[in-house]
Amino acid sequence: MRTSQLYLSTLKEAPSEAELISHKLMLRAGLIKRLGSGLYTWMPLGLRILRKVERIVREEMDKAGAQELLMPAVQPAELWQETGRWDVFGPQMLKIKDRHERDFCFGPTHEEVITDIARNELRSYKQLPVNFYQVQTKFRDEIRPRFGVMRAREFLMKDAYSFDASFDGLKASYAKMAVAYANIFTRLGLKFRAVAADSGAIGGDGSQEFHVLADAGEDLLAYCPTSDFAANVEAAEALAPTAPRAAATETLRDVETPKQTTCEDVAALLGISIERTVKLIALVAADGQFVIALLRGDHSLNEVKLGKLAGMGDFRFATEEEIRSTFNCPPGFLGPVGIAADIKVIADRTVAAMSDFVCGANKPKFHIAGVNFGRDLPEPALVADIRNVVAGDPSPDGKGVLELCRGIEVGHIFQLGTKYSKALNATFTDVDGALKPFEMGCYGIGVSRVVGAAIEQNFDERGIKFPQAMAPFEVAIVAVGYHRSEAVKEAAEQLYAELAAAGVDVLLDDRNERPGSMFADMELIGVAHRFTIGDKGLADGVVEYVARAGGEMQKVALAEVPAFAKALAV
Repeated sequence: MRTSQLYLSTLKEAPSEAELISHKLMLRAGLIKRLGSGLYTWMPLGLRILRKVERIVREEMDKAGAQELLMPAVQPAELWQETGRWDVFGPQMLKIKDRHERDFCFGPTHEEVITDIARNELRSYKQLPVNFYQVQTKFRDEIRPRFGVMRAREFLMKDAYSFDASFDGLKASYAKMAVAYANIFTRLGLKFRAVAADSGAIGGDGSQEFHVLADAGEDLLAYCPTSDFAANVEAAEALAPTAPRAAATETLRDVETPKQTTCEDVAALLGISIERTVKLIALVAADGQFVIALLRGDHSLNEVKLGKLAGMGDFRFATEEEIRSTFNCPPGFLGPVGIAADIKVIADRTVAAMSDFVCGANKPKFHIAGVNFGRDLPEPALVADIRNVVAGDPSPDGKGVLELCRGIEVGHIFQLGTKYSKALNATFTDVDGALKPFEMGCYGIGVSRVVGAAIEQNFDERGIKFPQAMAPFEVAIVAVGYHRSEAVKEAAEQLYAELAAAGVDVLLDDRNERPGSMFADMELIGVAHRFTIGDKGLADGVVEYVARAGGEMQKVALAEVPAFAKALAV
């Protein structure tokens, strides 16, 4: 490809609505153009990158034994109503009607459709296992589309679905997909982690997320640097303290806290560490019962863990009016001492092991110090892991302590089990002639999101530093003086022809532009390797080489450039 033939539309400044680095750079590099909120056109340069990601995804899926198909993007409501997700999926689903007023949706995912295929096509255990995948446009009506392709309403996704005759078979298919995903992200040149995760709206028993590590990541990940443990903070277990609760040594006493409504401020006033404070979070359970959750002052509530406790699935936070009527006290001074017996108490494991702690007094401008379970208040009705882990917590695998980092989710794999096959009555005849529901797995990769995530991990002040496998071009030849120097033109054309013939993805910058402008464009769009050919270098028999990923400029003998360039593109 020649830049004189390539539609290249770069900008010096990003539009004001761009927030994340990836959004800014994709707009500046001309990879995408905004059509509407959360809707983007992939321009020729951006589409080249997207197709490279797709190619690697397809190759690894094929290698793992999956078979590609293509399902309709528009799905009938009846399928979703069979599984009960038509109403449950929520406002993210774009619902539409045809001219006959029949309900459809623009598919946010395809579990229902693929299960319908299986119940009509797969009859016997002899046809199993099987794994179908597609690369398909999805639509989710995000409440606030933002960050460019990172949280768009329309996006490109690879979704795969496995069907097995047994749960052991499902686990084998799941493990195979985990390996395929690791291969995909390794080949793409990304720093990533596979982490244990919550299954969310998709459902099922077990799941893993694949995260590209980047400071801009929306997800907080917990990992152990001395073992293989890694999990989304939503799913990382906070172990109970191993030491027994210490005996009470302090007397119960009120302390005046006229303006202190947070654990941080109370601890500062009393000259104690925040680890000696307990905060109360007022909640209303799914059945309408008033519930209080107790956490150590420096810990945060994990809503996913709490929601999995019996009766808490659809809990909500109590309103200020409900808090005042229940405690006769404003928020900021609430505590568990002396509360009504009909209020359920859930204490985090760490709180249950505390003694002589400080909490709210249930009266304005006061807290209580020297509080102890068993003496000043009953033992909690339920002790559970309801907090987010923090750096320094022991790893759940017992092999070290946890550290935290940010990640961008680009893939998710699920063990669905029989959740969808039972709902849609999708069965097969097993070896004994009995009808059984399929054991299913689901495996997704946000193909378009991968591009944005890669940029968040690989950029500098000059633009994008794509890993070579994703770069729009592997090699750029910048011909300085192409239009005025026959020697430059001849050398550039010869190198271009030789690399193209060898299968190298090469771009010849043959524009009549200033060198600085040509260099800036190649750096902005993220071409992996750049060779600069000019009269001065040719006079010495050399060209200049620089890698976009970093490193010093080096001079390469003109005669050695073809072999040097081909070796880079391997």
